[in-house]
Amino acid sequence: MIQREVVVVGAGPAGLCASIEARRKGAEVLLIDENSRPGGQLFKQIHKFFGSKDHKAGIRGINIGTQLLKDAQQLNIETWLGCEVCGIFDENELWVVCNRDRSVRVKAERIILATGAMENSVNFPGWTLPGVMGAGAAQTMINLHRVKPGDNILMVGSGNVGVIVSYQLLQAGCNVVGIVEAAPQLGGYGVHTAKVRRAGVPFYTSHTVKKAEGVDHVRSATVVKLDPAWNQIEGSEFTVSVDTICIAAGLTPLAELAFASGCEPVYSPVLGGMVPLHDDHMHTSVSSIYIAGDISGVEEASTAMEEGRLAGLSASHSLGYVDKDKFQKEFSQAVGRLNVLRSGLFGQKRLKAKEEIFTKKKG
Repeated sequence: MIQREVVVVGAGPAGLCASIEARRKGAEVLLIDENSRPGGQLFKQIHKFFGSKDHKAGIRGINIGTQLLKDAQQLNIETWLGCEVCGIFDENELWVVCNRDRSVRVKAERIILATGAMENSVNFPGWTLPGVMGAGAAQTMINLHRVKPGDNILMVGSGNVGVIVSYQLLQAGCNVVGIVEAAPQLGGYGVHTAKVRRAGVPFYTSHTVKKAEGVDHVRSATVVKLDPAWNQIEGSEFTVSVDTICIAAGLTPLAELAFASGCEPVYSPVLGGMVPLHDDHMHTSVSSIYIAGDISGVEEASTAMEEGRLAGLSASHSLGYVDKDKFQKEFSQAVGRLNVLRSGLFGQKRLKAKEEIFTKKKG
């Protein structure tokens, strides 16, 4: 049995920031990730962040990720890559399988789960054909592996992921034949949508994919218009020749590990579905477990990083590394930065959803 003070599961933006914050406060930190390199989504995000200086405005995600890795290395944070946390027992014992050939038991005083989220799918006839994939998978192919997923691509979903990945596909030399959106209005921020519009990509609101056709891979997609009740309108179909269909239909928090560990679940459609019940300190119903990032509700990378810092701060405070006055000051600053990120039309809904969860936890 190996013992560590703080174990962070997931080395994406939330996990990295949680590890750095806890280590800076003096805690012994072990960071675990199943991938071969840390950084998570940040190294797929070649676009510039926006917002304020506190939230890395004007800096590309890959550069933010590079800096976080440097910070972690300078702090000598112990990092296990290619390792999966397959279970948490008795609230603080992690069963870790490394490189699929050996397992280790780790006993932690505090655990921070930053396991992220998974892409949602959209079912239609032909959705299992090769060439139908999540928008995040396509983004991984072009930005990490430098491989085009296809030549002619239809994007399903006009949220931030859909329009950002569409623009990046154009940059990679792909032809985006259109963006299909089932809702009657576009879902992404105007700054992202405008870039795709200027590139000449058509948007089809109140439309969905009726079917995909092909033999060994996608050859075409049939798109159909939807009425106000979201029913398909017969006779409105049109077909586009494509070899790839990307699905950007939102994300679902990856919270199975937390739930299997005994964390109480709560449902929030605004935040992506079932999430662990937690308070504003990112503390769950299990005394040793904190959460951060998309596992606590799907938001932006900037929010995930702030929640990571908050979880790292709270966990190290609970271990006695931060006195009450300093904790309250830094806690208030972190909450203030989060509230700025949750301002505006989209953010206010998430702020309200978070406050409802905090209230349930305190109740």
